[in-house]
Amino acid sequence: MNASTDRYDAVVFGAGAGGMSAAARLTAAGKKVLLVERLNRLGGRASSEVIDGHIVNVGAIAIELGGLFEETFDLLGVPLDIREPNPATVFYIDGKVINVAKGGWGMLLGTFTKQAAKIGAKFADARAGDLPEDKLSTQQWLKQYTSNETVHAIFRNLCAAIFAANADELPARAFLVYFAQKGAFKRFGFCPRGTVGLWNDLGDGIRAKGGEIWLNAPVVAMHAQNGRVIALDVEHEGAVHRVHADAFISNIGPTATATLPGAEALGADYIARAKSVPRPAANIVINFATRERLLDAPGLVTFGKTRRLCNMGELTATCPELAPAGWYQYVAYAVPRPAIGDFDDKVEIEESLADLRELFPGFKDAKMLSIRVMRDEWPAQRSCAGFDMPQDTPLANLWHVGDAVKDYGDGGTQACAYTGREAANKALAALARA
Repeated sequence: MNASTDRYDAVVFGAGAGGMSAAARLTAAGKKVLLVERLNRLGGRASSEVIDGHIVNVGAIAIELGGLFEETFDLLGVPLDIREPNPATVFYIDGKVINVAKGGWGMLLGTFTKQAAKIGAKFADARAGDLPEDKLSTQQWLKQYTSNETVHAIFRNLCAAIFAANADELPARAFLVYFAQKGAFKRFGFCPRGTVGLWNDLGDGIRAKGGEIWLNAPVVAMHAQNGRVIALDVEHEGAVHRVHADAFISNIGPTATATLPGAEALGADYIARAKSVPRPAANIVINFATRERLLDAPGLVTFGKTRRLCNMGELTATCPELAPAGWYQYVAYAVPRPAIGDFDDKVEIEESLADLRELFPGFKDAKMLSIRVMRDEWPAQRSCAGFDMPQDTPLANLWHVGDAVKDYGDGGTQACAYTGREAANKALAALARA
């Protein structure tokens, strides 16, 4: 069954952080916008579900404040319902909690290596633009200055926590750009209704300004003429709608976009690059709850020596509404070896759980809520930092947003919001010329 639809100024497909940011900005600019999403909820991998009375986040939990993401909400007059933990970030190493806010990198590294000053100097060099070559991994870079196992473990887990990659997989240049230039340990917080609450708020703001949102609405084909996309075929409510617009923004990633029927209009060379350049990076998300608190730290905890575990957060320390009364609710993140490449799910899950059992004896009594291995067609990152595609495509009115087209060395929801702003600006310029 086919159905015709009205024409739009812009169509955004994929309602993750990048897609929603782009749709919000275009709507705020007064454009007629349609946002379509194949899932039954907004937010992509930064969303939530309810399990046994617990509001459980599917993937990302930490939402940055004070930047482009918050600005996107402000454009639509939507409050950002975020509570900040204090301290925001600590390290848990050898049974001790270390608050880096009090002493920074120098204090942290100086605890374990005499080379802390030399490593710190390299961060200062990076801030000034002096960066290592692309091919050097973070692990290789660090080995030049220290062989201390704890320091290497800290850097591995920072790579894993931010980029869903191991230190031998992430380019040192990307690591240093993020931590030295873009600023680490930014302000962030959690939503007391689960991360999906933020997306629902932003979705309501888009609708209030005249934008349309279709859920359970996958794109099934793309139509192009004379170097431009002219329409998408979208399944929605039992019909295939041919949706016409002057601008199109994809939040499904370059690889998935290149596999759509009709995507041959992108050209063979671009399609080959879209399938080979991005390096999807996987992680394992473990949600659980306990009757006794495992660690007195309200923010995100990054670990030292572990098998696979990189960081953990107790969400109920800041947002008790996420769990039924009497429960402490946690989310732990682990990165497999390799994170970029094939691995055995069962082995990697067991290694991750072994870390939790070893670090926290009380974990043996935990109620398991969910264990998600985020990989393949739905990875933690559609591309590891340093292996991103451009936002532009060979089709003049089609742009990408999201975590496969990030600014170099960027990461997190803020990085996706940045791509949303850039794509929206490109679309607005194109619409002005149309």
